Amino acid sequence: MTDQILGNPLAHRHRETYDRELTEIQAEIVRIGTMVEEAVRSATDAMQAHDAELARRVIEGDRQINELQEHVTELITMTIATQQPVARDLRYLLALDRVAHELERMGDHAGSVAKQVRKLAQQPPLRRYVFLPRMGELVAGMVHDIIGALVDVDEARARGVASRDDEVDRLYHASFDVVLDLMRADPENVDRGTRILFAAHYLERIGDRVTNIAEDVLFLAGGVVEDLN
Repeated sequence: MTDQILGNPLAHRHRETYDRELTEIQAEIVRIGTMVEEAVRSATDAMQAHDAELARRVIEGDRQINELQEHVTELITMTIATQQPVARDLRYLLALDRVAHELERMGDHAGSVAKQVRKLAQQPPLRRYVFLPRMGELVAGMVHDIIGALVDVDEARARGVASRDDEVDRLYHASFDVVLDLMRADPENVDRGTRILFAAHYLERIGDRVTNIAEDVLFLAGGVVEDLN
């Protein structure tokens, strides 16, 4: 039976079409991931440079991430409807759709960071924004690396990326301690401190969503559902 299928020109063309569509979907996922990474880095740069205009561009750029995510979902839906993939192929497509949604939410979070940065840019820096610069650097690197792990279905790499979320969480909680002390010491710090804590929260959420993608990679690699949080 397998030999008959392999020798069927129609089956070959069907597979070639699926592979071509899958390659397009993967490329779009990588594109969205790259845009999210750049959004996080730009929001962090805007904070350190007091650049309200750069923060504004990050906020506006989120619209394109949303549009790309919708396009990916349309491509995946069309591929499932026309190619009728089964087993591993279907599992992979559904995982890519989840990843696209996770990345879209990360883009929203990066835009939310930029909204806080835009307000912070109008005031003197507070303790050089505590741990926000390091958190931004960490989560941007995690976004970059998890996309590579996804494309290669690399379980070891996915686990390594997810493990870095522990440091993001540590910095997030440490930020609370430092900022609360600053706000208690001087009421003038309350507005800036609150914005720093909001920004830290959004960065922490990006780290969590990267971990969600890592779980998808593990599922694709071994068919096992595992909680990495």
